Amino acid sequence: MNILLISPQTPDTFWSFKHVLRFCLQAGLVPAAGFAHRGGHVAPDWELRLVDLNVKRLKDADLRWADFVMVSAMIVQKDSVRNIVRRCLDHGKTVIAGGPLFTTGHEGFPEIRHFVLGEAEEVMPQLVEDMRHNRLQPIYKAPAGRTWRKRPFRAGI
Repeated sequence: MNILLISPQTPDTFWSFKHVLRFCLQAGLVPAAGFAHRGGHVAPDWELRLVDLNVKRLKDADLRWADFVMVSAMIVQKDSVRNIVRRCLDHGKTVIAGGPLFTTGHEGFPEIRHFVLGEAEEVMPQLVEDMRHNRLQPIYKAPAGRTWRKRPFRAGI
């Protein structure tokens, strides 16, 4: 199975670090760690491809390649997400969306049929199983109050 992970473009705001990058001699920042972490939760025989729109264009060939498209976004990336979703739907692709943008406002995206709300770690095994058997649910959500952190944070550790 081919899974396309798309990191939306961050607009020219504090969060894009656009003006700071020239001092760091870099073209962009590392993509959100969430994608690398979620990639470890998919089946080992699946192929993953990441397109970070902050450093690379999304090509039609990427969309043709994908069986599923996963998008994780922050609220500031809403406009980029709308463009991504439109292109995915134009190519007949199933979009699975997660991240703060959707956890706090998935109702604002009726064109997306599948969401991961809140922390994904506990629902990823079920999501992968449902993807494998073509039985995706509209909402995947970890039990209330559960987070990925297994122990309390202590400064200095």
